[in-house]
Formats: sequence, structure tokens, C-alpha cells
Amino acid sequence: MPAYRYEAADAAGQIKRGVLDADSARHARTTLRERGMTPLEVSPMQESGAARHAPVLTGRLRAADLALVTRQLASLLAARLPIEQALNAVVEQAEKTAVRERFSAVRSEVVGGQTLTQALARYPRDFPDVYRALVAAGEQSGDLALVMGRLADYVESRTALAQRIMLAFTYPAIVTVVAGLVIVALLTYVVPQVVSVFTQTRQELPMLTVGLIAVSDFVREWGLWIALALLAAFVAFRMALRSPSFRLAWHARLLRTPMVGRLILGVNTARFASTLGILTSSGVPLIRALEAGARTLGNDALRRVVDDAIDRVREGAALSRSLKAGGRFPPMMIHMIASGEATGELPQMLERTATTLSQETERRVLTLTSLLEPMLILLMGAIVLVIVLAVLLPIIEINQLVR
Repeated sequence: MPAYRYEAADAAGQIKRGVLDADSARHARTTLRERGMTPLEVSPMQESGAARHAPVLTGRLRAADLALVTRQLASLLAARLPIEQALNAVVEQAEKTAVRERFSAVRSEVVGGQTLTQALARYPRDFPDVYRALVAAGEQSGDLALVMGRLADYVESRTALAQRIMLAFTYPAIVTVVAGLVIVALLTYVVPQVVSVFTQTRQELPMLTVGLIAVSDFVREWGLWIALALLAAFVAFRMALRSPSFRLAWHARLLRTPMVGRLILGVNTARFASTLGILTSSGVPLIRALEAGARTLGNDALRRVVDDAIDRVREGAALSRSLKAGGRFPPMMIHMIASGEATGELPQMLERTATTLSQETERRVLTLTSLLEPMLILLMGAIVLVIVLAVLLPIIEINQLVR
């Protein structure tokens, strides 16, 4: 049964918007009138025919929204509700339009006879390979509620790690931006106003003041052009990243960068290990789990290592040796995987590895930000101190001449 997006006025004159299932647009309007609403606009959410195979909904689900809905579905399925009723409850409880529309479309597909995996596959941007692979494993095993619970834990942990890292770097970023704006304002407006008084007296200015005047003149004359050049360089860099060879070389260089490289490696390996752990524990074949895990990596150099490892695993090599051959993943992860393969507890070892790597990455981020914040404050204070001294030194010399 297709889904229709509607806009209607209720008895109080308030405009209501939502999605409902109906056989046709006329049936949708009739349903709205039976609910005491006056339909203003009714439009299909999907097209038929060839266009039916492509998603037509606007917007995109945020990771936090997907985590919340996944947890709701897990709870509803654990309460023995059929999948159609669980999806209907999610749609009715959804507060955001994107969530409501997306899962209304998924529910329509399920009601029409599609499996949940097939319905989710029509929206690959919102439901990644890992998500769909776990749902497929749950449907094949007949215990979708248990798998959805694991999937909810997985999505929530990924979202929480990303949010913690982002919050840790938010304060240093704000301090850097504010410091830059303050310094630019001092050099372009405050310093010229104050220093012009000294230049009119024709006194010999200290070297620090002369240097500050030169810097101020340079910033006022060339600052805008430098900003435009930096913007153009950034745009050119972003365009160059579209080239696979350039992006691979850049990502490999990032991994070799001190401090930053270890953070990138920690985040990606934790995500990869967590993905492999939850997929293999849910019964997904190792090759398919590796393929899905490779797509969660945000670094092409690491993804190349996993792609090579997939070829080796297909030929019969052990996963630990296949990943070790790439020389990118941390030794601790390789040893844990080898131990899991030897004991037959690979999923447990992968999940334990993901937890350890996540905690280590978070500690490293907190250490870096705890060092970065005072360094930024000291650097800003030093620059402001130099500017203040350059302004005060001529005033002190004038006072000494007057005495």
C-alpha cells in the first residue's frame, strides 16, 4: 500500500502535516475527512514503475535519530509486536518529519510484502551496509528483536564516540577563532588609530613598534587577498580530494602525521573492530562482514588494507595475518584477532578490541585537548602582550622626555 504525504486543517483550524497509507489519493482524502480534518494537499511519497526503485524522499536521517529509532524498534520487537505494528508505532511517535517520512515509506514496503531488509535497501544513504546486514541476519535467524537490540547498542556507541570527540575539540576551535578575530581587529583597527599619534610626533619609534606598524599595514593591505587565496586553496584541495589517487596519498600521509595520525587510526580501527564484532556475532559471513566493515572506514589507506585482506581471506588466509600484511592496523588489534581465531571466540575478541580502542582514543583526545587549550590561551596572551608593549613603549619614552 503506497504512502501519501498530506497537509490538512483540523477542527480548530490548525495545520497538520504527516504521512498515511492509502490505496489512492482519493482514499487518503477520505481517510482525512473521517478523522475530522480538511485535506489541503495530498501527494504520493513514491512513484510507480521504474522510478519506484529510487528513493524520492528529501532530507537525511541523522545518526542520533537513527540510534533512537533503532532502540525503539528493538524494544517494540522484544515486546512481541509484529514488524508492521512496530514500524507504525515508530511513525506515530516520531517528532521529526524526516524520521516520520522515512519509516512511513519503509512500513509501506513491508506491508506490500517486502522484507525489512529489502525495504531498508531502497534508502542506502540512511541505512548503511552494516545496518542492513544485521537486519538481514536477524530476519534469517528468526530473532530480529535480539539483533535489533545489538544494532541499537552499536549505533549508540558509534554516535556517542563521535559526539565525545567533537565536543572535546569544540572549545579549542572556539578559542582559536575568537583569538584570530581579536588579533585581526587589533591589527587592522586599534593599532593604526593609536600608532598614528606617534608617527605625527616624528619621534624615533622602538623596533617593536616599527615591526607592529609594518605587520598592521601588511594585514590591512593584503589581508583580504590572503583570505581569498586561502579560500581558493581550500576549494582546490576539496576538488583534488575527488581524485582517488590523490585522496589515497593524502589519507596515507595523514596516518603518518604525529598525534593526528594516531587519532585517525584509533577512531577508524575502533569503528572497524566494532562493526566486525557485531556482524560476526550475529551470524554474518566473515567476507561480507569485512566488506561492510571496510565501508565504515573514513580513511582510504586503511580501506585499501582491508580490501587486500578480503582477497587473502578468500584464498584461505587467517584474518589476523591478512590484516597484519597491510602494516596499518595496531599490533594490539592484530594480536586480539589472532587470539580470537585460535580460541574460536573471534566476535568476543573483536568487541573487546573495539571497546579498548575506543577508550584509548577518547583518553588520547582528552589529553590532547587538555594540552591544547592552555597552549592556545598562552599563545593568544603572548601575541596580545606584544601588541600592548609595542603601543606602550613610545608612550613611556614620551613620559621620560617630558620629565
